[in-house]
Amino acid sequence: MTTATHPSAGGRRWSLPVPERIPIWEWVRESRGGLVLLALVIGAGSGLGGIVFRWLITTFTRILSGHDDYSAAGHAANPLVPWLGPWFVLLAPVVAGLIYGPLVTRFAPEARGHGVPEVMYAVAERGGRIAPQVTVVKALASALCIGGGGSVGREGPIVQIGAAWGSSLGRLARVPENRLRILVACGAAGGIAATFNAPIAGPFFAMELILRDFAAESFGAVVLSSVTASAIGRAAYGNHPFMDLPEFTLRSGWEYLAFAALGIVIGTVGVGFARVLYLIEDLCDWAWRGPQWLRPAVGGLLLGAVLLVLPQMYGVGYPVLAGAIDGEYVLWMLVVLMVGKMIATSLTIGIGGSGGVFAPSLFIGAMGGTAFGITVGQLFPDATAAPGMYGLIGMGAAFAGATRAAITAVVILFELTGEYTTIILPLMLAIVVAAGVSRVLSKDTIYTRKLTRRGVDLDAAHRRSTAQLDRRTVASVMELMPEPIAADTSIEDASRAIWLSANGILPVIGADQRYHGCVTARAIAENLAAPESTDTTVADLAVIPHKISEISTLAEALDVLTDAEGTGLPVLDTDGHTVVGWLTHRAVLTALQGVPVAG
Repeated sequence: MTTATHPSAGGRRWSLPVPERIPIWEWVRESRGGLVLLALVIGAGSGLGGIVFRWLITTFTRILSGHDDYSAAGHAANPLVPWLGPWFVLLAPVVAGLIYGPLVTRFAPEARGHGVPEVMYAVAERGGRIAPQVTVVKALASALCIGGGGSVGREGPIVQIGAAWGSSLGRLARVPENRLRILVACGAAGGIAATFNAPIAGPFFAMELILRDFAAESFGAVVLSSVTASAIGRAAYGNHPFMDLPEFTLRSGWEYLAFAALGIVIGTVGVGFARVLYLIEDLCDWAWRGPQWLRPAVGGLLLGAVLLVLPQMYGVGYPVLAGAIDGEYVLWMLVVLMVGKMIATSLTIGIGGSGGVFAPSLFIGAMGGTAFGITVGQLFPDATAAPGMYGLIGMGAAFAGATRAAITAVVILFELTGEYTTIILPLMLAIVVAAGVSRVLSKDTIYTRKLTRRGVDLDAAHRRSTAQLDRRTVASVMELMPEPIAADTSIEDASRAIWLSANGILPVIGADQRYHGCVTARAIAENLAAPESTDTTVADLAVIPHKISEISTLAEALDVLTDAEGTGLPVLDTDGHTVVGWLTHRAVLTALQGVPVAG
């Protein structure tokens, strides 16, 4: 293609040749088939990443504690340094912090902390862009933190690792932002699915917490990624539930009241956990005056002191959680472990550690729920299930109370435990109650609070537009009512009237000169295509649409307009007796732009 200058430059016109596109990359970027391919590749990468991450945790735990999982080892010594006895736990977090502290500070500061809020922020505010080095740095830092005694979970890290992988692959393919966000969610879902053998919970976690919507295209891609990652995870670890728990039975229908009460109590505990987490993080920020790279090592001494008193807090702590469900702990010890986990997890995050809060919330819910079950069992010994069942349901209630992700909580508890028939109804009840309690007690969740404290409000834009709609009434923007059509008009004449009007819907006036509903272009077209009788009139097709009053807010009216056929709806007066105007989508959009509406 030849080029010429623009008329403003030398009187000639510029024309610029478009770079030749590579068809395969265009297909990958823009087609649905390309999205499927990317989802599969991201799922495979997330699955392999989950396997490597779990191996790193196990390796660092063996090196720094001498055990596969020190939380179940009591006060045993590290066989690699037996002369230190149980006191080695004072040094394990320090050694780990000396390695991952400089690593995170130098290469990926966003790898510090939970992981999930950073992914939520990237999706909502940065178009899904996450630095590619996060994948490696987060894996090493979190594995070192957990292996060195950090009392955090691995779900946050694997979400961030998978999301960073999805973002990196999407940016390499140069996909648009809306598709890049989907790929980030694919990576997050794949990580959850592979790590916990939870192919259903992975997509719901990604959709409910990361994307925060359930669009069909997004859901399909995320499910594909999750299935691929889960298949790889099962090839490595086998196809069995993540937790092996005893079977439970419901003793009485009256227990549903107890499970509702459990939702209230543990939902409150979940909110309390979030507040303790940020309170201790604030105290650590206030107390620390040194360089950030040294903070995890110095703070590791405090964490080590907690581990010396409560070795059950070492690492993720799934063996301790399972022991509580199995009834290995008495009431007072369960309360101590619940409070201890809150403090240990909060301290790990506060000193600059890297790890998730999902597993700690399950741990806290298991301890609190089992303690609740013991108490209820003592009060009603013949009418309550085993305390472990309350602990199991408490896990989901605590997660729902902390995150308000009720759907994810139900699904992930089912997949983690393999329990369904007995627990599903009380589990759903307790989780819904816990999520409701959380909304009453707190504005933010354990994830969104971190962003709110940075001045980032994920719902700000939605609230701004909603606030503008709430301030204006329908009367301020409504238009004149179009000329009504008589109820006895034939369908042929009505079709011409609809075609000549600017609306796909017209008001109907009866012989009594009163409003008798509306007739839509769709109803007329369907009747013309398949007439029910030769003498059908507009009166036979008229319907009464949802009522909009002149004092209704635009927010209320927009909900009605969204589901309405045609381009407008009649507006009734305050008493609902007279049609006084007409509201259209155009009028609402014009009002949002601040342009006066022509009446």
